[in-house]
Amino acid sequence: MISSARQFVLATSFLLALIAIPGGEGTGGKAHAGDIKVIVNNVPITDYDIARRVAFLKLQRQRGNLRQKAKEALIEQTLRAVEMKRLKINISKAAAEEAYKNFAQRNKLTTKRFDGVLRQSGVTRGHFIEFLSVQMGWNQALGARYRAKGRISEQDIVQRMLNDGGNKPTSTEYLLQQVIFVVPQAQRKKLMKKRKREAESMRQRFAGCESTRKFVKGLVDVTIKDLGRVLEPELPPGWAEAIKATNEGSATIVRETQRGAEFIGICRSRLVSDDRVAQMVFQNEGGTNEKAEELSKKYIKELREVARIVER
Repeated sequence: MISSARQFVLATSFLLALIAIPGGEGTGGKAHAGDIKVIVNNVPITDYDIARRVAFLKLQRQRGNLRQKAKEALIEQTLRAVEMKRLKINISKAAAEEAYKNFAQRNKLTTKRFDGVLRQSGVTRGHFIEFLSVQMGWNQALGARYRAKGRISEQDIVQRMLNDGGNKPTSTEYLLQQVIFVVPQAQRKKLMKKRKREAESMRQRFAGCESTRKFVKGLVDVTIKDLGRVLEPELPPGWAEAIKATNEGSATIVRETQRGAEFIGICRSRLVSDDRVAQMVFQNEGGTNEKAEELSKKYIKELREVARIVER
C-alpha cells in the first residue's frame, strides 16, 4: 500500500551513476570516527558518517551544499531509526543483507563487485546497508500510521460506489501456505545452499496445499504455516509480485529470508467483491507515492518538533 519507492529510485539512480564512474581513489581519507558533529536523541552522527553520505549524494548527482544536505539527511535517518525502535520495528541483519544482495542482483552485479564499487566510491557497504535497513523499517512505520489514520468510512465507500455506477470493485483473494526450511543464523553459510536445494525439490513437487504436510514427513526443521485468506492489496510487499505471477496449485520461487529458505504455495485464488474488498481497494487507491511522501514529511516534522538535536 505505502512504499518507500522514491527512496529506492534514488538508490537505483545512485547505483547507475556509480557504475558509470571509472575506478578512482574514492573520497579520500576517513574522518575520525569519534569526531561527533550532531547528536539526535542521544544518537551521535560523526564527521565520518557525514563524509560517507556526501559521497552518496555526489553519486546521486546532487548539487549545492552537499555537506549540509548530508547532515540533514542523516538527522532525518536517525529520527526514523529512533522512531522504529520506539515502535519495536526491527529489521534483522539477515533481512537487510538479503535486500542488499537483491539490490545488487537487480542491477546485474555480484555482491562482491557491489562491495568494491561502494568501497571505491567512499559510500561503503555498511553505510548503504544501514540506509536500506532504515528505509525498510520506515516503510513499516508509515504503513502502520497510514492504517491508523487512513481508514475510510462506510459513507465514503458508498459514495465511491455511487460515483462508479453502484459497482463494487473486485480483487483477487488468495488462500496461501508458507513453507520454511529453517536455517539457524549461526549456520547460514554452512547450510543455506543445501536447504535451498531441498526447498526447491519440494517446490517442484508442490501440487496443492493438501499434500504439503505429507511431503515434509521425515524432513528436519521444516515449518508449514497456513496463512489463510489474503486479498491482493494485503499481500506482503516482498512476495506480492511472485504470488500474483504464480498459478493456483503451484508455488512461488524459493527465496532466502531471515528464517531460511522458503516459498509460498497458492492453495486457491478467486475474484471476490464485497464491502471489505471495497474498503481495501478504495483505500489502496489513495496510497500513492505522492501521498506516502506527504505523510512521511508530516511524520518527520512531528518527530523533529519533539526531538533533542544538538549540533557541534
